[in-house]
Amino acid sequence: MNAPDRAQAQQPLRTVTVRYFAAIREALGTGSERLTTPAATLSALRDELIARGGAHAETLARGKAVRMALDQLMVSDEAAPLADGAEVAFFPPVTGG
Repeated sequence: MNAPDRAQAQQPLRTVTVRYFAAIREALGTGSERLTTPAATLSALRDELIARGGAHAETLARGKAVRMALDQLMVSDEAAPLADGAEVAFFPPVTGG
């Protein structure tokens, strides 16, 4: 086992609920999922989802306008820590007229 694999294996796992809204839900074909992840931050979870490839990579890609909430609070800091049982939401920015 190489050093990065060993470091990831030592990370505690968290079970989180991920919710997708609006165009993101449509692109991914699901409104929510429960994941068990070693991701310690919202940023790491987003990277894990992007690494799935396909629609996840395209929809959640860095540089795309994606809003995020952690436990129903809007967060702008992607370094926000994830706790076991957290709820994460991804949605496109909302514009109005």
